[in-house]
Amino acid sequence: MEMYPINQTTAERLERDFTYHQPKGDQSQRYELLRDEAKTLATNICKLCPPSREQSLALTKLEEAIFWANASIARNE
Repeated sequence: MEMYPINQTTAERLERDFTYHQPKGDQSQRYELLRDEAKTLATNICKLCPPSREQSLALTKLEEAIFWANASIARNE
């Protein structure tokens, strides 16, 4: 099996992306605010949109958006 070298930039990204980031400062509060806002939107999606594949996808994408927003905070501060 051929193996490829990992450059410094990639090594740093892997370290950042696959390491637990203990919340610091006001990060926990910001995570909670983002989750609360997403929950409100998710509730409205469920109330206003008929149960369907599209509704399910909308909820999944919302969940993904909050994940990436929280990752932005955790990984870049």
